[in-house]
Amino acid sequence: MLKSWKLKEIVLMSLFSVVFGIVYLLFLHAGNIWAGFIGPIAYEWIFGIWFIVSIICMYIIRKPGAAVISETIAATIEVLLGNAIGPRLILTGLIQGLGAEAVFAATRYKRFDLWVLMLAGVGSAVFSFVYGYFLGGFAVYSTGYVALMLGLRILSGALIAGVGGKALSDGLLATGSLRGYAISRSKKGESHA
Repeated sequence: MLKSWKLKEIVLMSLFSVVFGIVYLLFLHAGNIWAGFIGPIAYEWIFGIWFIVSIICMYIIRKPGAAVISETIAATIEVLLGNAIGPRLILTGLIQGLGAEAVFAATRYKRFDLWVLMLAGVGSAVFSFVYGYFLGGFAVYSTGYVALMLGLRILSGALIAGVGGKALSDGLLATGSLRGYAISRSKKGESHA
């Protein structure tokens, strides 16, 4: 899968994965505090942050595997830093990354506009929610509560991961630090059109 990748793409993806592995762990603690006040639905508002590296890496690198690999690496870093869930979190990261990857694959890795990025965030939300439903025991909650949880997670995935991931990436692009990556080449093509 990484055969056609340039070394700088692998390094950038790894760097983002490490940074967001740290961010993910910090947000887990923030979610834990918030959940102490309003219960498990607290995590749903911020769930999109746990999908964002897959969106950023795919948007910048634009190669098959960027979403799923980056999300899996970030989850692995989070485990190594001491997430209490342990190695099972790596599977969670893989599933979240697959949700985003599925959306990009559906476009044959040719579309990276805002709507596709938002849909990728939604893909991560849905894949992770289905997995979490069975693993997290959501069946004990009322149907309405579960529907609200899913709705909030989808919204969070679309806005935090999709819109936020695009904004962060575009901000980095504006600094000139992403010269030579697929995102830079595509923006040049768009400006000449």
